[in-house]
Amino acid sequence: MPLHTIPRSRPPRSGARPGWRHAPLLALAWLLAAAACTPADPAAHPVNALVNAPPERRIIETADAPAAIGPYSQAIQVGHTLYLAGQIGLDPSTGAMVEGGIEAETHRAMQNLGAVLEAAGLTFADVVQSQVFLADLDEFGAMNEIYGSYFEGPAPARATVEAARLPRDARVEILMIAVGSG
Repeated sequence: MPLHTIPRSRPPRSGARPGWRHAPLLALAWLLAAAACTPADPAAHPVNALVNAPPERRIIETADAPAAIGPYSQAIQVGHTLYLAGQIGLDPSTGAMVEGGIEAETHRAMQNLGAVLEAAGLTFADVVQSQVFLADLDEFGAMNEIYGSYFEGPAPARATVEAARLPRDARVEILMIAVGSG
């Protein structure tokens, strides 16, 4: 059956076009319905408010990682995505940098990140991206070996760069993004 015809129980009147008999009424009904559903501010429409509502933002904090040393959060979760602030080799119990060079600082930074992930109900398996800042790129090998030991299976995407100077004269700073399953 052609799409432009509407099945009827009786034949159309002579001279009438099949399927167009109620077109003016349907158009008027459609316009009235659209006007009723379109407030002056489209975002105020109940359906749009649900569909366009931003995901909830949740601040993640734990005493098992160093407190923020500036105006930032340890992590912010938006929907299923967790954005972790950079962590350096600070011992959360003393607030002092760990001693032992790049190896000890990398372990401590990863432990700090693990504590924040755990506070959000996630693990290193949920990490999808990380950024590593090194004070000296010649220490990449030592950092990389320790960093890699925290991941089983596929490691996250990563960028590693040398920075002129890191907070507290750290040797390494690592930040991550993780995505939970819900």
